[in-house]
Amino acid sequence: MRSAGQVVGVPVLAVVAVLADGQKQLVALELCSGGESFEAWKGCLTDLGARGLAAPLLCIIDGHAGLRRAVGTVWPRAAVQRCCVHKLRNLERKAPKHVLAELREDFHRIVYAEGLEAARTAWAGFERTWVRRCPAVVKSLEEGGEELLTFFRFPQAQWKTLRTTNAIERLNEEFRRRIKTQGALPTEDAAVVLLFALVASGQIKLRKLDGYPKLASVIRARIRSAA
Repeated sequence: MRSAGQVVGVPVLAVVAVLADGQKQLVALELCSGGESFEAWKGCLTDLGARGLAAPLLCIIDGHAGLRRAVGTVWPRAAVQRCCVHKLRNLERKAPKHVLAELREDFHRIVYAEGLEAARTAWAGFERTWVRRCPAVVKSLEEGGEELLTFFRFPQAQWKTLRTTNAIERLNEEFRRRIKTQGALPTEDAAVVLLFALVASGQIKLRKLDGYPKLASVIRARIRSAA
């Protein structure tokens, strides 16, 4: 987009909420000319609260440190699920190419386990296998910690959706595809209006969360336990 007389690339922060009926809603689109940072994310999440959004019960996020810190600051009681796809990519960047297939298989034993205890057993096996071969890989896995396993505490029908940020990554992919032929957008407002209009007009559809029939009961149970 054009900004201060120059054509620049500007990050757009996007937040998708999931309602009790499983329907996804785009609730925030915010340009941050200063770049993606803790301050930018904190401002975005704080603004959602000012607009009336109650603190969510679960936040599914990538590994951006500024976003994680902002969630902890603005919504300290929200459970957090770190994206398993992003974490796997981080692990792969720290390992040589000839072991990547084995690394993926061992990581998948964790995140595709039958349950939380099986995942922890697979985690321990992962650490034993890789701690000497690629210690940086184990350190990166430990950085994600229990937040890579939060989804196991929800109904199994929802695990596929909850373990990754794919729901919003697909939205981002559509955004990128639609603006590829636009050239430079004239203003910040034009950029936000274009992206929002793609969803508001139905050109980009947000389908319901997998396992949504159980979502309302899960929300009620978690609200009662938090009270």
